[in-house]
Amino acid sequence: MWSAGCMEQWMPAAAMVATNVVIAIMTALIKQALNQGMNRLVLITFRQMVATVFLGPIAYFKERKMRPKFTAEIFVYTFLSGIIGPVLLQYTLFVGLDYTTATFAATFSNMLPVVTFLISLAFRFETLEVRSMSGSFKISGTLISLGGAMMLTFYKGSALTHTTSSISPASSSGHREAGGEHGTVRWVLGSVSMLANVVGFALWLLLQRKFTRKYPAVYSATAFMSLFSFIQAGALALSIQRTSIAVWALKGTIEIVTVVYCGVVASGMGYLLLTYCVEKRGPVFTAAFSPLSQIFVAGIDLFILHEPLYLGSVLGSVLVILGLYMVLWGKKEEAANAVASAKPVQAEVEQQEKV
Repeated sequence: MWSAGCMEQWMPAAAMVATNVVIAIMTALIKQALNQGMNRLVLITFRQMVATVFLGPIAYFKERKMRPKFTAEIFVYTFLSGIIGPVLLQYTLFVGLDYTTATFAATFSNMLPVVTFLISLAFRFETLEVRSMSGSFKISGTLISLGGAMMLTFYKGSALTHTTSSISPASSSGHREAGGEHGTVRWVLGSVSMLANVVGFALWLLLQRKFTRKYPAVYSATAFMSLFSFIQAGALALSIQRTSIAVWALKGTIEIVTVVYCGVVASGMGYLLLTYCVEKRGPVFTAAFSPLSQIFVAGIDLFILHEPLYLGSVLGSVLVILGLYMVLWGKKEEAANAVASAKPVQAEVEQQEKV
């Protein structure tokens, strides 16, 4: 039986693994929905609407006795969390996928741990002792994890399974558009969009860290963020699609399942898990798990979509997991050293108080 302390120690890691499973399934569903022609902003709007309906009652009853006052400062935090997180991050990801390739977009997404680490250092949310073992492990682990993620996308290698897959028309058209001046412009725009996505995600994680400290009611904060992002995405969609009502009609099972799953599981439960992990362990810990989603996507491709498994995927996955545990070990060692160094100071203060 695990002790309460052991459970408390491993819960954030388990929550991040679960979050990445949710992200992998969500990615597969969104890909199918967008391939069927679903509008990006409409998908975001419906997703956040479902999340608001799902989380609102839970937040109201669970935190009605401990919910802090909703001040003007909290309003600003909620507004920024909504527009940066659910709205802009999703939209820039969709644009990046549309203007470049899935491989290129995945490569940019896997830069998140490095970007988050650098931004955290710049804002002094994270400390780094380069000469210490924990600091060396954090740096090396982040780079190794990034290298593994890049291997997953750039190095295919020989096929380890005998399943075959066909190239979709959308993928073929994307490759045709990659040439020429128009293709170059689209590629640059897609690159800028993915860069904005990664930097925005890193900033959003840092924002969530401050937000949860000022407004510790996690369920209510997530529900308010879902409500704000629903209004924001809906306003953008209505302003852009003023003459087209047909885009708001959900067509087929895939679009309905995608909206419900993304709203309830991804935007609802997923954001709760993510916010919980940011509050408990900080943004770098949370971002270090991001490459795992690509491994889970590969699993979905292999066992559900019957895509072939390549040597590069296996080698890249090993590097990602190795780097991930190096980062986690570095953070754990750093936290242990901080606690150990604080004990003599605390003992000295207690001794002085007795005197």
